[in-house]
Amino acid sequence: MLAVHKAPADYPGGKAGDVLTVDFTVLGVRCLGLNGGPAHKHSEAFSFQVATDTQEETDRYWDAIVGNGGRESQCGWCTDRWGLSWQITPRALTDALAAGGAEARRAFEAMMPMKKIDVAVIEAARRG
Repeated sequence: MLAVHKAPADYPGGKAGDVLTVDFTVLGVRCLGLNGGPAHKHSEAFSFQVATDTQEETDRYWDAIVGNGGRESQCGWCTDRWGLSWQITPRALTDALAAGGAEARRAFEAMMPMKKIDVAVIEAARRG
């Protein structure tokens, strides 16, 4: 979290002191969150994707989001406590899917019942 900007005065739909924008970074990428009010809900049409190299890294990000008021979803997706969607995606999975053919099919079928991605299971499926 870099900065929180609040309304200096009342405005249509809000009051002085309401949070208007928040500056923050995600893995070093600077972002701006805008308070669009109740008319603008979060949607899975937008998500943050985090590519991970190891199971430990996958676990760390997953646990930080889900363990801090978030919730699990399917296939490496989770939602943080504010309702934003995240994809915690091990590179082992994206590499397997990019391989195509039977290898990709096996990895995809292994992923489908998962919540948090299990790298060892994906690698085993990839090998057949």
